[in-house]
Amino acid sequence: MQSQIERLAAIPKSEQDAILSGMTDEQVSALLYDWRGFNARPEQIAPDGDWSIWLALAGRGWGKTRAGAEWIKEREASGARRIALIGETAADTRDVMVEGPSGLLSIYPDGEKPIYEPSKRRVTWPSGAVATLFNATEPNQLRGPQFDTAWCDELAKWRYARETWDQLQFGLRLGDDPRQIVTTTPRPIEVVKSILAGKEGSVSVTTGSTMENRSNLAANFLAHIQERYAGTRLGRQELDAELLGDLPGALWSMAGIDAYRLRDAPVMGRVVVSVDPAVTNTENSDEHGIIVAGMAEDQRGILLEDASINGSPMDWAKRAVSLYRSWDADGIVVEVNQGGDMVAQTLRTVDPDVNIIEVRASRGKHVRAEPIAALYEQGRVAHVGGFPELETQMTQMTTTGFEGDGSPDRVDALVWAFTELFPGMVERKPDISKLVMPRSSSAGGWMRA
Repeated sequence: MQSQIERLAAIPKSEQDAILSGMTDEQVSALLYDWRGFNARPEQIAPDGDWSIWLALAGRGWGKTRAGAEWIKEREASGARRIALIGETAADTRDVMVEGPSGLLSIYPDGEKPIYEPSKRRVTWPSGAVATLFNATEPNQLRGPQFDTAWCDELAKWRYARETWDQLQFGLRLGDDPRQIVTTTPRPIEVVKSILAGKEGSVSVTTGSTMENRSNLAANFLAHIQERYAGTRLGRQELDAELLGDLPGALWSMAGIDAYRLRDAPVMGRVVVSVDPAVTNTENSDEHGIIVAGMAEDQRGILLEDASINGSPMDWAKRAVSLYRSWDADGIVVEVNQGGDMVAQTLRTVDPDVNIIEVRASRGKHVRAEPIAALYEQGRVAHVGGFPELETQMTQMTTTGFEGDGSPDRVDALVWAFTELFPGMVERKPDISKLVMPRSSSAGGWMRA
């Protein structure tokens, strides 16, 4: 359904002018900040009923952030005084939820905006209400404070989703009717599925696609994403907001990954940085897969960090070397199929002393991935926190190939890392380039040149 402003925009300009000309400047200005009566689509308004969680599970650009900010505004006006704002990272909480174009500060007229104090991580209203900023990379920030209202943005992408969510629930205990809104695109992580199942409290669910907000989105953006992603799994998830199940023949499942997820890294033995460089360096190039993984003292493989990036060869090399130093890694595992000697040379340009472990692929990505996926099934590999982009790629790798968009560079880097850490798990074919046929057929077999 359309908002009043969308209906106004749809009528001829002469009729728009006639309507607006009969209004004072103050009345026109007031309309811009009239959420329920003028700007909101009906599905962006909090549902009626006795719920403790409003889950807005919607596609990119649907208007989730505006809906969350406006709900916080209404809660404050209705008496909420202790509010938690939780984003994926500290930067997301600040740049999207507070200072963003649809964030808290944007929905108040000049002279009525609450005061934002970045150094104190808080937003304060004249009523005395205080919203404190938190992020899902530091769940323990939520240990101790208490709230009557909370807004969780992009929960499905949180690094420590379960831990952060649980700490919030312990603190959401003030007032007669503590409530929270969750605004997120869907991913089938454990905590999202638990909320949907009603296991986290009474829930009201709103779903919606990107196209529902087409009047507020650029036409060329809509045309591009429709052409590029319509009908794909990524499009179904990110645009249509479908909570997708496992692919047939997938090597990994989200349930399997969740089963061995860790909050903190154990004591580590070996640590490696693994890189799968992209072939090209253009706007549409694949990512450079960069993974940090290690072998714990208890002989479990541990995924420690996904630091994949887009950028130039020097960009990935600098990042890989920085991780090599910060993690005190044993080496950088790097695939050299495409770049050859240039790959190692790029790394040594950044740091001539770095230990480089060169690997060369002789089989397809999904074939190399199968024995590593088997390690996960055996409970021999665990992730420290969540890695949304990487884990999405993992669940799209099947026995017949990669079913996702683009190239699975993050997965390939992960496979190379654990292949190095679990020697013998992946058969390494001999380099026959250094072998020659014997001069005499009676000699039998091969011999080294």
